Amino acid sequence: MRHETVASPEEAVDRLEAIYEAAVEAERAALDRFVSGGAVPTEAERAAFRYPALHLHWNAENLPPATRRAWAKLQLPGDYATTVTQPAAFRAYLLEQLRPLAGEYGVRISVGRSEQEIPYPYVLEGGDELARGGVSAAALARHFPVPMLSAVGDETADALWKYREGEPRPLALFDAVRVDYSLRRLVHYTGSDWRHVRPWILLTNYQRYVEQFTGWALNELARPGSPYSRLVLPGGASVGREDSPEAGAELVAAAPWQRFQMPAYHLLRGDGRDGVTIVNIGVGPSNAKTITDHLAVLRPHCWVMIGHCGGLRQSQQIGDYVLAHGYLRRDKILDELLPPEIPVPALAEVQVALQEAAVQVTGEQGDALKRRLRTGTVVTYDDRNWELRWSQERLRINLSRAIAVDMESGTLAAQGYRLRVPYGTLLCVSDKPLHGEIKLPGAATAFYQRAVSEHLAIGLATFEILRGQLDGLHSRKLRAFDEPPFR
Repeated sequence: MRHETVASPEEAVDRLEAIYEAAVEAERAALDRFVSGGAVPTEAERAAFRYPALHLHWNAENLPPATRRAWAKLQLPGDYATTVTQPAAFRAYLLEQLRPLAGEYGVRISVGRSEQEIPYPYVLEGGDELARGGVSAAALARHFPVPMLSAVGDETADALWKYREGEPRPLALFDAVRVDYSLRRLVHYTGSDWRHVRPWILLTNYQRYVEQFTGWALNELARPGSPYSRLVLPGGASVGREDSPEAGAELVAAAPWQRFQMPAYHLLRGDGRDGVTIVNIGVGPSNAKTITDHLAVLRPHCWVMIGHCGGLRQSQQIGDYVLAHGYLRRDKILDELLPPEIPVPALAEVQVALQEAAVQVTGEQGDALKRRLRTGTVVTYDDRNWELRWSQERLRINLSRAIAVDMESGTLAAQGYRLRVPYGTLLCVSDKPLHGEIKLPGAATAFYQRAVSEHLAIGLATFEILRGQLDGLHSRKLRAFDEPPFR
């Protein structure tokens, strides 16, 4: 199918939606026929099972105006392209990227069918549509496109792609098949439809933060004038403004969050796009990398880690906060993709917002706030029992001037840097392993009751501050010199 030039970004997204919906409908119809004992798809039919492609051409005749915007910018004249999935769901994002490129650069936009086939599991909504008929997976794989891990990768994000004369440069970090892969994994891990994930994401390593979040969310839904409209729970149930507080609490209590490895809760705003998601990622850098690999394809505005850490300084108290401005990465999980010697910078916009939010929530500032909130380096380990290697680790901790230790923050920051998602870390000291202060059961309960609610409130207030700073938030610190145009 040839690519057709369109007159506007809006027409481009309309055409992407039409091509995608036609491809999905054709593949679903062929699958239904096959599992019902009908014919296999012909070569001509299978040619329709393809993602739409989006192409831009810039001849550099129109020199763009100077802008401080870090995204929707072109460095070199020529062709740019990507494949697109779920264009209706990503419509607002696509228009946000295309409008500056069309208006400021005068790019020519064209749309058509790509050569990239849609794997058949990605056109199924419920997942059990093929249960009838006794058709085996091997039989389906002979006649329909299947997910091929060899075709799914992060070469663009990891700067591994190579320019070849005559081929377009990448328009986006992720192509359609990479996005579809992650959308399905998000459903698996979080127990949520990926469409409910909001652009402001809190990541935590303790269920108690989730309990505080759901309590706050129910209060927001009951509050007159609140901008929030619905709380979506793991497993698919939801609480709306029309539900009584008692009914909402029952729905939250009944949510089967234990069935999912990293359950997620989503508080939606009335505009249908904004809101806050919280994910309990559990403990460890492996989970931290796994979930952010998949969340990144949704191009969120920011993710912030709120959780517990061990304080490494005598002057710290249980319940104090740590605002990370640097990371000693001892998690090892990203060493091949982002070597430890590559600095992961703190993002000024997020750091300032976190500190301003702490002032708002605690009511403290100046020296009073500094006594409770300390800025410094966090060391992230892959070994929960790192203390047993203290004689080997003490030199690195001393050289780094680290003030806290955890198992997720360095990974989450590195993933944000690697995948161009703004990030931040605000931790709460729950024990002091080097100074004999551990979480005894009674002390732990008192700590949780006192600290978790305030800590969560600071994270939420941070997002309120950042909502009005999107141009600065999506910083040039996260973009390479040969970056794809799309954010």
